[in-house]
Amino acid sequence: METRDITTRHFAAPDIVRLWVIGGTNNVVRWLELLASGLFTYELTRSGLMVAAVTAARTLPMLMFGAFAGVLSEALDRTRIMQSGMVITACTSAVICGLAVAGVARPWQIALANFICGTIWSAEMSSRRRMVGDRAAPGMLSRVIAVDSLAGASTRMIGPLLGGVVYEVVGLPGAYAVTLLLSVMNFVLAWPLAHRQVSQRLALGGAVRDLLEGVRAAVGIPQVAAVLAVTIAMNAFVFCYSALVAPIALTLFHVSNAEVGLLGAAESAGALIAGLLLARGIPRLPARTMMIGGSALFAACLAVMPLIPSFPLACVVLLLGGSGTAAFSNMQTMLVLDGAPPAMRSRMLGLITGCIGTGPLGQLLAGWLADTLGLRLAVELVALTGLCAILGIGWVWRRAERRAIIAAKALAGHSTRR
Repeated sequence: METRDITTRHFAAPDIVRLWVIGGTNNVVRWLELLASGLFTYELTRSGLMVAAVTAARTLPMLMFGAFAGVLSEALDRTRIMQSGMVITACTSAVICGLAVAGVARPWQIALANFICGTIWSAEMSSRRRMVGDRAAPGMLSRVIAVDSLAGASTRMIGPLLGGVVYEVVGLPGAYAVTLLLSVMNFVLAWPLAHRQVSQRLALGGAVRDLLEGVRAAVGIPQVAAVLAVTIAMNAFVFCYSALVAPIALTLFHVSNAEVGLLGAAESAGALIAGLLLARGIPRLPARTMMIGGSALFAACLAVMPLIPSFPLACVVLLLGGSGTAAFSNMQTMLVLDGAPPAMRSRMLGLITGCIGTGPLGQLLAGWLADTLGLRLAVELVALTGLCAILGIGWVWRRAERRAIIAAKALAGHSTRR
């Protein structure tokens, strides 16, 4: 009983709870700003491509800097990285809020702000989430990460809902005023954090070498390589739909600005429900099945969604698909932390961030297809492409694991004969 109490205390340790809240609040800020900026840009331009471009600016830094952020997080204090990011995010929100109040805000200014905040976000995986994993008690890693993913899913749902309502009531100035307050709150929460880490010496030439070393190591670990590949497929061809949430809801379903948030939050609500089960250890399925099956489920639901004539039913379909994204998100971090050598975990998580950064390419593609072929066909094409890619990765992953098992058995048999 005493051992169980100690484990429970470690599971819900104050620093872990702070990191959970910080991660969740960051998600609210991110998704609230994305929805508000999408609505604002669509109102001004009526172009799916312009909305996608403004949205893509938020995730482009992950592609450009995400992998290097993992190297930096092994050399610099991860707590200071987080705190500095919150200050920059708060200042950026304050600037856009001021421009909006003055009535001079333009899409290019918001795109620039999204790029700055996205640069900060590119270090989130290798700094804050790495700290969550480091603080997990022995045997509790999967549950701690599941709760972190659960917090992300719940606040990813709150962000679009809040963004739609706030934008409807007080417009762009109010949306960025809210994100300013939330960023300040996060800084206050992060200030007492004390993180012990063994830091490496930072050198620019060494950073490139360390990054290439991390890539080679990741390719040599089947489950890590598969996670990176699925992450690319999900972000480039599936999650890119998020850039078109406002045009889809307004054009295909003819709803109000406040109701746009419902479509944006539907997938997150499903992920929240499924995340509750994952945090309790349910269902008990192989990691590969969870990762591939969950990802494929959401891609399939996304392909069906634009064909549905009813807005509430379309939200229900994305709600169902959200259970798949919960499995994807949970396995994404856990498989890397479990499979990577401890000294290389930040680098591996940085590589995940870089793979997430392929999202802007998919968002721009989806936006171009929407303007060229129409919103409905654009969403179906990218979703079905993602589904095929995910199933192909799962097939290759399964074969790689089988070859590894056969090789291990052959080596064991050879050792026994000797």
